[in-house]
Amino acid sequence: MRAVLQRVTRASCTVDGEITGEIAAGFLVLLGIEDADTAEDLQWLANKITGMRVFGDENGLMNKALADVNGDILLISQFTLFAQTKKGNRPSFLRAAKPDKAIPMYEQMVQTLETLTGKKVATGIFGADMKINLLNDGPVTIVMDTKDRDNH
Repeated sequence: MRAVLQRVTRASCTVDGEITGEIAAGFLVLLGIEDADTAEDLQWLANKITGMRVFGDENGLMNKALADVNGDILLISQFTLFAQTKKGNRPSFLRAAKPDKAIPMYEQMVQTLETLTGKKVATGIFGADMKINLLNDGPVTIVMDTKDRDNH
């Protein structure tokens, strides 16, 4: 499982001109799921997302987590995070999980994040052509991969 975590002052997802999810300050999370991902990967990543201390404290240091600032999450499925670009100029997405695996894991991530935060998680629509609007704060952008835990 791979996630791109962006600290935002606001973010929204639009599909066919309709807003499907929108948040004020918090995290925009782009989530990629691969076939090898497990429930353990999901739990590890959810805990990392909710515990990540990248919000400013009273001294301006990145020392507060999402709950400390009453932040929200916009979670967007993003199979392109598993693009393989080794050969040629057209990426391959073979590592990305197919919908029959990815959809239930994405839905479980929504539920897990809601449980951990005690708040509703805003979302896009899995597999849709989504337009994401965000105001990156900092900018602070962090990439996490459950298969590379020792470096995160």
